[in-house]
Amino acid sequence: MTKTNRKSKKTGDGLSGASNVFVVLLLKAMARLPFGALYLLADGIYFVLKYIVQYRNAVILENLKAAFPDKRDEEIVELQNRFYRHLSDVFLESAKLHYMKEKEIQKRVRFIGVEEMNRYAEEGKGVIVLACHHNNWEWGSYLQTQSKHHILMVYNKMRNNPPMDDFLLLSREKWGGQAVQMGRAAKAAFDAAKKSKPSLLWLVADQRALPELGSWALFLNREGAFYTGPEKIARKTNQPVFFQKVKKVARGKYEYEFTLMVEEPVKAAPNEILLTYIRKMEEAIYEAPEYYLWSHRRWKHQRPATAPLIQ
Repeated sequence: MTKTNRKSKKTGDGLSGASNVFVVLLLKAMARLPFGALYLLADGIYFVLKYIVQYRNAVILENLKAAFPDKRDEEIVELQNRFYRHLSDVFLESAKLHYMKEKEIQKRVRFIGVEEMNRYAEEGKGVIVLACHHNNWEWGSYLQTQSKHHILMVYNKMRNNPPMDDFLLLSREKWGGQAVQMGRAAKAAFDAAKKSKPSLLWLVADQRALPELGSWALFLNREGAFYTGPEKIARKTNQPVFFQKVKKVARGKYEYEFTLMVEEPVKAAPNEILLTYIRKMEEAIYEAPEYYLWSHRRWKHQRPATAPLIQ
């Protein structure tokens, strides 16, 4: 299996490069902590984020108020508080993945619906999985141990921080999946479709696209630009598209459920894949809103006058 080239030539320039290395070394030290100590540390990080740094406080409040216009101010603040707690957990859980043993992660993740995807693999057919930044998306890489597909995990390269990029890639690929840079996702999917071993293209597709290039749709009561790549790849390969829903069942324990969205993309109506994906995301987020990544500047851009709203 071809692995991502993780050897970076640079760590960054000057003080920035040294700080990048220090942060990664610190994360590696944290990753060796047992879970009990890890969550005690997460409680401390929560306090710093919430009360000292006030990390993206205005962004989070703005996003929550737009998504939940009927909630009172005190309810919004409580949601924000729970979000900070979860963000602190996910931050350290993502670091912990680096050194997690298989027996540890087996106790903490459960996959539902893998059998249906594996049936497509047995038929020699690849699939596409659309995920989002809800709950813990990093631990989903363990799916490779149960999937009959070769998993291609699409990611955004951290060009200004090679040590962190290497750290994250090693964690994500440790179970056998292959990380693929976003700009190479289409080529990787098309190349894999020609090979004998079917692939599973895994995309966290709720990221913000450029205003002039994305498809604009209503998402959580606001207009947002989405990448067109996932739908184009699905139609080109005609591979079944699944939605990944993650449920937090307890602190540090998650269920990953995969449900079929569109079986034959070439027969789907225009924008049907994207709109179905958005609806599935909203259902999951409204069910457990504190676990979405509200600190992301998802709605930073305004829709250009020339860009239609696809609903």
